[in-house]
Amino acid sequence: MPAEEERKPEEERILVLCVDRDNDIGRKASIRTPIIGKKEIIEAAIKLLLADPEEADANAMFEAVRICESLERGHPSNVSCQVATIAGSELGGIAADRKIVSEFNEVIREFKPTSLILVTDGYADEDILPLMQSRVPISSIRRVIVKHSKSIEETAAIFSRYLRKILEDPKYSRIVLGLPGILFVMLGILSFLAIFVKYDIGTWAWIMGLLIVGFYLIGKGYGLDKKIASILPRIFSPHGLIIGFSLIFGLLLIAIGLYQSISQVMPSIKFLSLAEAAGMVISASISIVVSGVSIILLGRVLAHLLARDYRFWRTIVLIVACAWSWKIFDEAAKILINPTLPIDGLVASIVIGIAIVTILIPVVHFLGKKYRDFFSMKD
Repeated sequence: MPAEEERKPEEERILVLCVDRDNDIGRKASIRTPIIGKKEIIEAAIKLLLADPEEADANAMFEAVRICESLERGHPSNVSCQVATIAGSELGGIAADRKIVSEFNEVIREFKPTSLILVTDGYADEDILPLMQSRVPISSIRRVIVKHSKSIEETAAIFSRYLRKILEDPKYSRIVLGLPGILFVMLGILSFLAIFVKYDIGTWAWIMGLLIVGFYLIGKGYGLDKKIASILPRIFSPHGLIIGFSLIFGLLLIAIGLYQSISQVMPSIKFLSLAEAAGMVISASISIVVSGVSIILLGRVLAHLLARDYRFWRTIVLIVACAWSWKIFDEAAKILINPTLPIDGLVASIVIGIAIVTILIPVVHFLGKKYRDFFSMKD
């Protein structure tokens, strides 16, 4: 076979690729990637070092040029070498991978390599190895370690990530920062009070600390913090304030009425039967108790009216029923005090109460239909 017809050895095309995953070269030196060619790579690396003398990506770029030159000197003429630098994104994640793959495809379309030597400045760039290996076989990986090692880099990254989460995420900051902050404030207040009052601050600090941590754990364990957080906006709304004040005043009246009635019965409790004592307590307190319950319901009526809530009509029926219950309980108290009394008054008051509620329900239903538009326009 003639010499000119002999098969020439296939040319090996080696690409020495430097990867800057977080795009330091574009962010710090304002250089667009991909960068192809030894001269262009050196100029870009010098510009990056002038922007940040401690930047490890510049050293990786110089190492890529050195590897390319050593391959050209130490291999026969059928080996062609090219050096390139591609970059990802400072956003990281999918955005960085997509940009790296796009620039890598652009480089291999231009140079058409048969093998790849990857040069990195650490271990983070190796996340895109599967993406490159599926396109060009990787024959070697060169890691340029300048100012940090793998363990230090990973530890610093993990520490900074969790520290940022602790400081910025309310879910963690409440536990890691909020609870110790409460304990420190409590300790400071006790220390201040110890100046004026002589007591063992250590004992009180221990007791108060246990109470604070205990209440906090109970709140977190039963989800009380979330329930309180969901209730507070409603409490401090206009209709929430009306309901709250009416509830406080109503309960106050009920408590005073029960206290007065029990105080009146207590001196003679030894001479009374249980039924007589209960009748006297009911008789003495029923007016104030019914007034307190009516005030609570009246606050709800005003709140529902302000909020244009359809429950306004239902609460009116409850107020009427509550007001009439005074007559029923009064008749029941008389019978408990004097069992010889006829029950006609109690039966009549119950029947009249049922009749009043029965008549009131359709009336309220009619009014609810008439003013339906008003109560359907809720804020």
